[in-house]
Amino acid sequence: MQEEQIDRGVGVISLETENDSVGLAKNQRYKHTRLWAWARQSKIGESARACRRCRRELWAWANCKGIAAISVERLAKSIEVLGAHASNTAEETETPIFLLSTGWRAGSTLLQRILVTDPRLLLWGEPLAEMTIVSRIAEMLSNSISSRNLQLWRDQQDANSLTLSTSWVANLYPPSGDFRSGLQSLFNQWLGEPAYQRGFGRWGLKEVRIGAAEAVLLRWLYPNARFLVISRHPYDSYRSLADSGWDQVFYRYPDVSVDSAASFAKHWNRLALSWRELPAGFPFVHIKYEDLIGGKVDFRALESWLGLEIKENVALSAEVGGTARRTKLSWCERTIIRHEAAEGMQAIGYSE
Repeated sequence: MQEEQIDRGVGVISLETENDSVGLAKNQRYKHTRLWAWARQSKIGESARACRRCRRELWAWANCKGIAAISVERLAKSIEVLGAHASNTAEETETPIFLLSTGWRAGSTLLQRILVTDPRLLLWGEPLAEMTIVSRIAEMLSNSISSRNLQLWRDQQDANSLTLSTSWVANLYPPSGDFRSGLQSLFNQWLGEPAYQRGFGRWGLKEVRIGAAEAVLLRWLYPNARFLVISRHPYDSYRSLADSGWDQVFYRYPDVSVDSAASFAKHWNRLALSWRELPAGFPFVHIKYEDLIGGKVDFRALESWLGLEIKENVALSAEVGGTARRTKLSWCERTIIRHEAAEGMQAIGYSE
């Protein structure tokens, strides 16, 4: 009896599922009619899609949380403390190039291709970027060391002392120069050596997630590094990203996604504002995407400063962009971006 009931139950479930599927199929048939196809291409269809997009963007804006910016000033002070206790290091020979962008779809890949027309340079593209490795190290360093432990470090016993076994060794630090060398080794082994093994004489990194604080960290590790910052108007950048059809984009996987005008604008604004915090004399050049594709970049001056031989025409001969399908953003998207990125736009010279 129980087996019969179970069989009947399964039969009922299967029948209900089948009926649901048939009903769903019938309900979907209208989407294959000429009337439906016409409606999708008409002003009615455009308006319906715009309304859905607006509702989604407003909901995302109401629930969007930004990423806290790392303080360049605090990080610099922490590095100064570490530097005061550094041992003498060997002469610096590495000259990496760091290409940093104000987020996605700003032309960083195009500029990356232009730079690697010099066959001596390998510029890695966003390796393991969703881990935000550089940002996490910068955040860790910006928190530095408490005044109590700093004093213990200053007063610590010499590691070569004969009385080490009878001394206070609970807080015994290696020299900070060794800490710096350890961080250098991470990037040297991860990015430098693979480039050298492939026959390249120089290496670098292209990123769309890191800003001025991370640049200060990288310069501490590589005093001879050169930095390029590329930006694009946030309206155009977001339009290109939103229309790209990409799967979900993450600032940091899996908890921080960039999936709306609000989250994109906050990310763009944080990076744009960070560059005005750089100390005087910092070795960087800012290039606007609009100037890059408009033929307004002096590549001869750029290659002299970077120590490269650039053949920009080779890279520029390839098709540029192509992901944006719309000619402009909706009023809703523009309003959100204008509100969230106005300060950054003003800082680096973009009008609203």
